Amino acid sequence: MRRGGILWHGFAGLVLLFMLTPLFILVLFCFSRNALLSFPIAGFTLDWFRKLFEHPQFWPSLRNSLIITVTVGVVSTVAGTMAALATARLRRAWSISLTLLVTLPVMLPPLMLGVALLSYFASIGMRLGLPTVIMSHLVFTQPFVVAIVAARMASFDHAAVESARDLGASRLRAFFNVTLPIIRPSVIGAALIAMALSLDDFVVTLFTIGGGSTLPIFMWGMLRKGVDPTINVIAVLLMLLSIGISLVGLRATRYRG
Repeated sequence: MRRGGILWHGFAGLVLLFMLTPLFILVLFCFSRNALLSFPIAGFTLDWFRKLFEHPQFWPSLRNSLIITVTVGVVSTVAGTMAALATARLRRAWSISLTLLVTLPVMLPPLMLGVALLSYFASIGMRLGLPTVIMSHLVFTQPFVVAIVAARMASFDHAAVESARDLGASRLRAFFNVTLPIIRPSVIGAALIAMALSLDDFVVTLFTIGGGSTLPIFMWGMLRKGVDPTINVIAVLLMLLSIGISLVGLRATRYRG
């Protein structure tokens, strides 16, 4: 192997090590007996998991996160799929313009989006809570659904749907019997990716939840009181949920990089 190749592989290895080391340390401190996040580690224990599960705010926060995530996944998938199907039959110029318009919220910084949504809900007198968080998450998750499903519809053979229509199938029946089975992997993948984005969100949720709490908000509240391995346990749980949902979503969309 050439010297340049060795240097390049060495540099890539160092970058990979730099990226993975914080995650390894995060998981390691979840089982540390030390109350402080420091080395050397005196021993290993599961007490921090027990302490987290006994915390009175953990289960309500988890429940709120699951309610928001599942609702956002379902609603964003239905609305995003309908939008993608509609734009797929438009002229290319109109389709691109509408897609760019829908994806505009994704281009905004989360802080700006959170402030804008808070101002909007305040202006119409809507009380902050889980409904406002769900609506806010739909703003930045639905564009991903539209983009994923629209990419699949770009290569969709509409002749199959037209044949079903010629044979007497209604539009709804043709959709469920022909279109949906073909695009189902993309739809499922888009739903799971939207759920992963919703589960991880902190900034927009902080501005729109009012007095409630989700797992990221709960973790932020604990960080303000101090740092102990319980924080790491919450972070690892969020990481595992997000990675699991994302991997299933990417697998469902047959992601190839």
